[in-house]
Amino acid sequence: MPELPEVETMVRGIRETMSGRILKKLELVPCECKPITIEPTLGRIRKRIEGTRIHSVERFAKRVVIRHETGDRLVIEPRMTGLMLLDDPPDPDHLRLKWTLSGRQRPHQVWFWDRRGLATCRLYSEKQWDQWLASGKMGPDALLMQADAWRERIQSSTRAVKVAMLDQSTVAGIGNLYASEILHLSRVHPETRCKQLTRAQIETIASHTKSILHEAIRYEGSTLSDGTYRNALNKAGGFQNQHRVYAKEGELCPTCQTETVKRIVQAQRSTFFCPLCQSKRRRKS
Repeated sequence: MPELPEVETMVRGIRETMSGRILKKLELVPCECKPITIEPTLGRIRKRIEGTRIHSVERFAKRVVIRHETGDRLVIEPRMTGLMLLDDPPDPDHLRLKWTLSGRQRPHQVWFWDRRGLATCRLYSEKQWDQWLASGKMGPDALLMQADAWRERIQSSTRAVKVAMLDQSTVAGIGNLYASEILHLSRVHPETRCKQLTRAQIETIASHTKSILHEAIRYEGSTLSDGTYRNALNKAGGFQNQHRVYAKEGELCPTCQTETVKRIVQAQRSTFFCPLCQSKRRRKS
């Protein structure tokens, strides 16, 4: 489930521990479950980055980017259930990778845990990373994307706005949960075609994208009923307590206090919205 706020929280949780320290060893933890994707082989990755200093730890969209002083970047995409951890994992059976760092500073180990084995770990040289960024596979980061960029990327599309928001080549970092929350706060029906959105509606979506994501980061992400997502210290996030519509089908809308939250399926994903607050007939000038 990790989306932009959860990955940002992971990055903030491990940044101080990893930045500036030398990677002594990167190990694959024995695991009998479905393996995560590692490219190139772990052996080739170790030859290039073991013994080198970690320059920085950053987030790009829904990825953790560990940049070494050599320019190499180890990019972790947690996908559905991946976690970067400094403390005890939810369980030991799904540990995947272990970083051992130099120095006496504690902690000196960082772990990657993934229950479903859908995560990816890829090493890019500086040139390869620049080429990947230039490929157009990823849109602008959702926290940096301004209203004019939103208009440029969606205003002529015939897709439903919720579906367009999940397209990472359109805007990077928004997932299913936060798309529902953003559209609710924006009072836009999720099935509205992008080309039908007014200028004011697009500006409102752009504004509420930032406000929702920043709020979720402040609460250290959302831990849902399955309990999978945890921060770097294996603690639950808190933003799930602030959800307005996500996973609240049949409950009274907290905004209008009149209509109940509905659920529909779009692009094989559940969408939650209030039919009153987000009426299809609603238009803003």
